[in-house]
Amino acid sequence: MNAETKFAPDTRYDPRPASAVSTGVGLIGLAGLIAWTCVARAYGMEGPLAALTALLACGVPMILWSLLVDKVHRRPSTGIDWDSPPRPLRETLDISIAKIAGLWGIWAIIGAAYCIARWYWDGAWLFAMYVLGVASIAMLVFSIPYVIWLDRRLKEPKDGAWHFGQLLIGRGDRADRQALHDFWRAWAVKAFFLAFMISIVPGNWVEAIHPESAWVSENPVNLARWLISVMFMIDVSFATVGYVLTFRPLDAHIRTANPYAAGWAAALICYPPFIMMNPGGPLDYHIGTADWIYWLGDDPLIMALVGLWLAFLTGIYAWATVAFGIRFSNLTDRGILTHGPYAFSKHPAYLSKNLFWWFATLPFLATTDNVVDAIRNTVVLGLVSGVYYWRARTEERHLMADPAYREYAAWMERNGPIPRLISKLTPRRLRHRTTVRIAPEPGSS
Repeated sequence: MNAETKFAPDTRYDPRPASAVSTGVGLIGLAGLIAWTCVARAYGMEGPLAALTALLACGVPMILWSLLVDKVHRRPSTGIDWDSPPRPLRETLDISIAKIAGLWGIWAIIGAAYCIARWYWDGAWLFAMYVLGVASIAMLVFSIPYVIWLDRRLKEPKDGAWHFGQLLIGRGDRADRQALHDFWRAWAVKAFFLAFMISIVPGNWVEAIHPESAWVSENPVNLARWLISVMFMIDVSFATVGYVLTFRPLDAHIRTANPYAAGWAAALICYPPFIMMNPGGPLDYHIGTADWIYWLGDDPLIMALVGLWLAFLTGIYAWATVAFGIRFSNLTDRGILTHGPYAFSKHPAYLSKNLFWWFATLPFLATTDNVVDAIRNTVVLGLVSGVYYWRARTEERHLMADPAYREYAAWMERNGPIPRLISKLTPRRLRHRTTVRIAPEPGSS
């Protein structure tokens, strides 16, 4: 029988590959975040300190679940040997000193970059700079005992920080070039995206906490608008926690960061200060547009249904981030997810986000009554969706170096509802062109 004429596959005989993250870790973090949100709404705590507390309410339960229930610290992928006695300090102290030098060196470079880049000292970025400035003191202090403790237990303690430390102390001949590049890329990801996430934490928190319950329950449209704000708050909170908790004992360290320039370009143009979708940018699709409430205001039923649909899409978007637990991060491999929305699509966040934009903006309608504006906005939003398709392809090119992702991608092609639907809708002659080729390991010829 032709494969395309078969019914949906029986996954009992083709089980989904195991996920690097359990469902429980995301759910316990969500429970903690919701509990704190309820307290904050009850007492009107909508300030930045309450927003930072929300990160603790989300992150601490996930750390405890990961260690006590999932026991992630025992996984071989951590590189930690728990079964043998720790090595004597005299054997690892020189390594630890070099690693601390490497860490402090990269932090100094990141701090200098923050100081030089002017956008970090304006608007919401100022909050991120304040938080990171205070946190840097704790980082400097606690990095010493942490590195010394960890190096005595690591199977191979000479990681990227050690190689960078060798370079800084004048022993560059001992430093591996590939290890240095991996180290720099990983910290570039964390430095860029963590500052951005922290900067938007307070704003998203206010949007979820400030609306009064009477306003929320007044009509379905208000409820939908508030739910959308809550979903974005959940997404931002989990993402920020993910960028913070890149620790080996949690098995949440960065295995690799995307080594391809196209991957970085596709991601960075979606974030400030490089974002192209902002007002006045080359991919601004809002000229002469209005949102869904403007266009559907004359039909309360349709407006309510569309509002709930948009809340559902935002829920999928937030779910895709919650599924990461403590591992969310752009441009990195921190373990392959196969559960939650990733059992249906390899890119559920991109898919739901772009659908949200199309339904929320309705770009083919223009308040100027100018058909050119409508056509332009529709085409430009199509280009924005194309950017996210580009991001997905460049991410897959990077992740295909991981055997776990290759196994997951193959399973999705056989069983994933959305990949199977796309396959059926794609002409046979074009399918081979959309197959992602397995990329070589970074640095190989």
